[in-house]
Amino acid sequence: MSAGREVLVTARFFDAQAIEALRARGFAVHTGGVAFDGVDSSITESMHAALERCGAWIMGIPPVSRAVLERYPRLQILARRGVGYDTVDAEAVKDLGRVLTITPGCNEPTVADHTVGLMLAVGKRFFESHRRMETGIKAVVVGNELFGKTVGLVGLGRIARLVARRLQGFDVRLIAYDPYADAGVAREAGVELTTLDEVLGQSDFLSLHAPLSDGTRHLINARTIASMKSGAVLVNTARGELVDDAALLAALKAGKLAGAGLDVLGSERDPSLEGLTRELLALPNVVCTQHTGGSSHEGLARANMLAAQCVISALDDRPLPPGCVVADGRKR
Repeated sequence: MSAGREVLVTARFFDAQAIEALRARGFAVHTGGVAFDGVDSSITESMHAALERCGAWIMGIPPVSRAVLERYPRLQILARRGVGYDTVDAEAVKDLGRVLTITPGCNEPTVADHTVGLMLAVGKRFFESHRRMETGIKAVVVGNELFGKTVGLVGLGRIARLVARRLQGFDVRLIAYDPYADAGVAREAGVELTTLDEVLGQSDFLSLHAPLSDGTRHLINARTIASMKSGAVLVNTARGELVDDAALLAALKAGKLAGAGLDVLGSERDPSLEGLTRELLALPNVVCTQHTGGSSHEGLARANMLAAQCVISALDDRPLPPGCVVADGRKR
């Protein structure tokens, strides 16, 4: 096997069908003994050996700096399974003549399902009821309906629009803030576009779907929480850094917010925030999941195969699948 026709896979739950698709096109696939899917930036000895030979890397969310790219000149394509790529230096990818791809659309139905599930779980106090039954407490807890409420969406991309579609059956009023949203698309989704202040002040359930940027980091903070409707529920299936966890914890303890459903937390990338995460988990009106909003058997299978197709196309010098390219520094 010639160097460059080898693929390193560190994305968890990469299935046999996607591996077979790569092997059918003549690629050797390295999956054993490697783990680089979290905040740990270390590269193991087995990974180092693979990256020195591999032309492609299929990954989850590892941090990839310019230094890492310069260290492995044979690495031509980084195929991110998922849509977020803020952990990868995209400018360095382009400068160094490499390619960075994502897998848009594959996990969107799964995240939308998860978002609505968190709204119901927090509003109806499912896990509080479960914990009470575990400890033998027979007193009934009373939750709140999603039916007829105002749901605010911060960001109106594909996932948010799928959430809106799912919520139609609950007869909710849908409002959204997105400075880049198309008014026609919003109308088609049954969503009223308005200002961030209006969304914060009117939403019974506030759901975050914004990308992480300098402008959105800690968008939900002490000031914006103060302007939220008292008794509202916050749901975040986007990025943990959109929320100031300390401010959220204070608002929950003070009774300003009725609860929170969090698939992502700041401690995911900042271990110093672990204490805050433990305090949030201890609250009866908080439901947390382990960044699993996009993880379903069906969604992972779609994303795995699309990442494999990106690798095959890039290394065989064929057009990449539509909508997948983030950065492309190759000379055509």
